[in-house]
Amino acid sequence: MTKSTSASGPARSPREIVEASLKRRYAAERRFRLVGASGVVLGLSFVLILFINIIGNGYTAFFQSYIELPVAFEAEEIDPNGTLRDGDLDETEIASQLRAVNFRKLASDALEAEFPEVTGRTAERNLNALMSSGAPLQLRRMVTVDPAVIGTERSVRLLADDDVDMFMKGRSTPILRADGTGIATLDGDPAEIGNAVTVRVSDDGLLPLLEQARDRLIGNADSLGRQQARLQRSREKELAALEQGELTADETGEAEREVARNERDIDRLETRIQILREEATGSDELVLSADDAPTYLLRINDGLIKLVALDADRARGEVLVPPASAAPAEPGTWQTLELTTPEDARRLSDQQIAWVLQLQHEGLLSKRFNIPFFTNGTSREPELAGIGGAVMGSFYTLVLTLLFSFPIAVGAALYLEEFAPKNRFTDLIEVNINNLAAVPSIVFGLLGLAVFINFFGVPRSTPLVAAMVLTLMTLPTIIIASRAALKSVPPSIREAALGVGASPLQTRMHHVLPLALPGMMTGTIIGMAQALGESAPLLMIGMIAFIVDVPQGFTDSATVLPVQIFLWADSPERAFVERTSAAIMVLLAFLILMNLTAVLLRRRFERRW
Repeated sequence: MTKSTSASGPARSPREIVEASLKRRYAAERRFRLVGASGVVLGLSFVLILFINIIGNGYTAFFQSYIELPVAFEAEEIDPNGTLRDGDLDETEIASQLRAVNFRKLASDALEAEFPEVTGRTAERNLNALMSSGAPLQLRRMVTVDPAVIGTERSVRLLADDDVDMFMKGRSTPILRADGTGIATLDGDPAEIGNAVTVRVSDDGLLPLLEQARDRLIGNADSLGRQQARLQRSREKELAALEQGELTADETGEAEREVARNERDIDRLETRIQILREEATGSDELVLSADDAPTYLLRINDGLIKLVALDADRARGEVLVPPASAAPAEPGTWQTLELTTPEDARRLSDQQIAWVLQLQHEGLLSKRFNIPFFTNGTSREPELAGIGGAVMGSFYTLVLTLLFSFPIAVGAALYLEEFAPKNRFTDLIEVNINNLAAVPSIVFGLLGLAVFINFFGVPRSTPLVAAMVLTLMTLPTIIIASRAALKSVPPSIREAALGVGASPLQTRMHHVLPLALPGMMTGTIIGMAQALGESAPLLMIGMIAFIVDVPQGFTDSATVLPVQIFLWADSPERAFVERTSAAIMVLLAFLILMNLTAVLLRRRFERRW
């Protein structure tokens, strides 16, 4: 006994054993709590990143760019016979007569009046492309609502094109601005678009811009050098494989062709790198005409000049917007602008951006709250697309879903919980209800397509058939929640009602059901929130159709908000990205509001028994 004790150390008392066990248990508990807290923080971080991404992409959709122009509603163009101004026609008849009026010409004339120096069909087409295709519709709507505008000139905010809108929101072409130093003087004729002019600046006022342009060339050369190094490593790898002689005939041929391609690309890059470095380090003026280079503009005397060659004290350029005068510009009154995205990588040309900047400079181009986003239906033009049709479609669908599902679910829950005998048949029903709650939603869409549309002939792509499908999907959720609410009512309520002479039906309808109703409503709201966010079952019944008009009833063709988000997410235009995120924000707001309502109802009407 003594040897055993000395070999293994002194014997520990029971207290020490218990304390050691407690330490291990507490340490394991702390580790478990740390892992749990880390999981919660990680999940919240992902949710936060998701919300930041959605809000960052979508908040700008709530604002839209407009061009404010004085539009002349010429009577000779709109109403040569004077029938519209007599006041004898209703809106339908007025709209019918206005279909033949060329309102696009009225909008184009108003915009071209701001740039009288623009001539030629191509230039005019590029200028008019700054306006949305919906601008004529705005003018037609104005005349339809108020024919008194005919023969007058009104200031109208016309929708800008989606590319202009993206530019105004800084999502397409970032601009770096710098105030000029030194006195800038124009040489040449700056009165016409496209004329060549020379800008001379005292005190080497263009030196910062020149250094910036040279640094960018060096950066481009370094980037091409890294690309060249990767190609050289790939070539060496292929040459090593060829030298080993372990390749098949086909693999050898492919490797030789890859080596030849790499050598050609390496030589091409070497030539390009050499040209860039010579331009960056040369003593002559720097030419800025490369297609993959940023565009440099110079704003002077309320005009814009595109720089094509640059030196420390002078620059050559071409006129994009004629200056108001050729007088020398004092320091701080002129500035340089760098369009960081090359012209061949954006949808707006340098000339169009110059027009946009001029309209913005004159206060004619601004951003306003985007009310049409909430009232318009969908459109293939992003600036005209809205969620009004999808919101109304979701509203009609949810109303019908509530009317269909709530009575059926409450009746089923009341029967199963209060009246149905406990046997194998009711057990089978309960098991199937629980299983249906876990069935993928698209299965209900297939069921609706096969039964409601193909068999019963219900019109597809309508709130009616959508509500029938969503009713099948939400019934299990509402039934389970309603049964739980009925179970929460104490048996003493039933016994007291029966004790004073109430019948079993009166007991359930007058006493148990009113007390369980708040819990049932909570489950119903959660089920409606689930139905609002569903898209998969609705895709199967044709709700993916392109519906322009806002639905006016339960049997009109419509779509819903989740499906509208799905359609916009598949659109290639950049402007649809922000509208997709904005629609997601609106949908999340509805879902959060519905879940918050459920929580508040539960807290307000919940009873402690």
